[in-house]
Amino acid sequence: MLYTALKVLITAVLVVAISEIGKRSSALGALIASLPLTSLLAFVWIYGETGDTAKIASLSASIFWYVLPSLVLFLALPVLINQGHDFWLSLAVSSALTFAAYLAMIWILGRFGIAL
Repeated sequence: MLYTALKVLITAVLVVAISEIGKRSSALGALIASLPLTSLLAFVWIYGETGDTAKIASLSASIFWYVLPSLVLFLALPVLINQGHDFWLSLAVSSALTFAAYLAMIWILGRFGIAL
């Protein structure tokens, strides 16, 4: 239980730190947010708990495929905001487009026999 609480605390501190840094410097906040910190933490937690490097390799490969459709959010959101749309509407539309991109990626990978 203590280990789980420690994992949650470390992860939460990182998210809050990125948010605070982003308020002061968009470029630095973006740089830190773009780092695969969540993935790195997951790799460390999984390895520490299981020692299973095959699981980590599989997770890493799956993350690669799922990063691609996630980029839709980072393309659509600034376009919509810069077109003068409300933030919440822009976020909702960008999220919906990203969800559709995830579904498309899953379908495409399935067509090529890539199971995640």
